Amino acid sequence: MPSSTAYVSPTDQVQTWLEGSTLHIRFNNPDKHNALSVAMWGAVPPLLRQAADDDRVRLVVFSGAGEKAFVSGADISQFEDMRAAREAVTVYEALAEEALTGIHEFEKPTLSCIRGWCIGGGVNVAIACDIRIAASDAVFGIPAARLGLGYRYSAMKNLVDLIGPGAAKDLFFTARRIDAQEAKALGLVSRVCEPGQLPQLLAEYTGAMDQNAPLTIRTAKAITREILKPSPELDLQRCRDLIRGCFDSADYIEGRRAFMEKRKPVFTGR
Repeated sequence: MPSSTAYVSPTDQVQTWLEGSTLHIRFNNPDKHNALSVAMWGAVPPLLRQAADDDRVRLVVFSGAGEKAFVSGADISQFEDMRAAREAVTVYEALAEEALTGIHEFEKPTLSCIRGWCIGGGVNVAIACDIRIAASDAVFGIPAARLGLGYRYSAMKNLVDLIGPGAAKDLFFTARRIDAQEAKALGLVSRVCEPGQLPQLLAEYTGAMDQNAPLTIRTAKAITREILKPSPELDLQRCRDLIRGCFDSADYIEGRRAFMEKRKPVFTGR
């Protein structure tokens, strides 16, 4: 039976509302360009669990408050408290992984509606969704190599699955930023429009999901996931060890400090 329960976010940094058959989840940290705080990561899984059991919901749309950013990355002000120590890294990464896995494995369609900055964790949220649409002012980047941090296996796999290993390594190794048109050419986003036309473009998708057969769509999504499953020879533990080595390194400390001090980092490979 359809649920009559309202959607209530546990933090005001994440806004939610139900519009027809679409659940909107909006990251609301505009003073920091919607940088993802611990509370914001933590708000996503319970909202998705509620939506999974709500027959009213046929599509979940992620967006960012304001016109300057979808998500600009992690909330850097929390780095010292939440990501510096080994235990804190484990907690932070677990929260992010739970949220991103929840989006990626959600049985119903998901869509990212992107304006402005879509950096780091913002790209992770976007590529965890099924569909990405963007305004022409969107800017994309994955700055991990400038920070010395480890990038989780699931996020790398989502990126490689979406745009291929060559393009993924180009973006990741260089940490360069790309505009919306290059993102579309790479397959990172499906469609691009002028900023003022983004609401109309989004309405095309919300209308289609409202009218088309939900079981057919969910079946197609499930089969696509089966097609993309990894090989049984995959060594996930090695991936985890390599990532942990990045977070335990002097380079990670240097990358974080340089970012906060607004200077170029000097990495030593240690």
